[in-house]
Amino acid sequence: MEYCDGGDLFTRLEKSKFKISEKKAVSYVHQTLLALCYLHEYGITHRDLKPENILMSDKSDEAQLKLIDFGLSKIIGPNETCTEPYGTLSYVAPEVLMERPYSKMVDMWTVGVMAYLFCVGFLPFDHKDEREIAKQTMCDPTPFPSAYWNKVSNEAKLFVDACLQKNPSKRMSVKEALVHPWIKKFENPDLVDKRRQSKLIKESDFELFTNNK
Repeated sequence: MEYCDGGDLFTRLEKSKFKISEKKAVSYVHQTLLALCYLHEYGITHRDLKPENILMSDKSDEAQLKLIDFGLSKIIGPNETCTEPYGTLSYVAPEVLMERPYSKMVDMWTVGVMAYLFCVGFLPFDHKDEREIAKQTMCDPTPFPSAYWNKVSNEAKLFVDACLQKNPSKRMSVKEALVHPWIKKFENPDLVDKRRQSKLIKESDFELFTNNK
């Protein structure tokens, strides 16, 4: 396996006391989306996205992100759903907690949770009591306290809100997220092209489950 000596993303965030620039937050989200887009095009839902399951390629500030821990991943076809429970509570989509059939859109909920964390340094739905976390996730609107979110661009708030839609049919897809104004506002176009042309993350026309046109 590829050797990544930069540690996991959660540890890196912890070292910075969960205070990073919005530009860096966009970089982390964009790289996660590129990897997720690759997975989703092959019908693979990760189901356990979180900073602890993202490695840094090296110790530099420009390290690439690498998704790991596919132990809970599942192939879910374009017209299929799943009902089995999974994941880490503060990152789990509401439809999973409500034991409703779910699709790959559960990963986009988690992207929203991580984007929220990257922007303001804490989780949107969090509490000492696990039952309260579940209640918040299923029932409460996403909190955007002005003391923190006034320091972040409006595009960031719109991005998070589009991901953290309780109704998965209204949630932003990974392809929509990749062209969201928040990503375009902060990402260097040359760097975007470099990542897409990387041998590690390729952008191409994927076929779902078949080679037949």
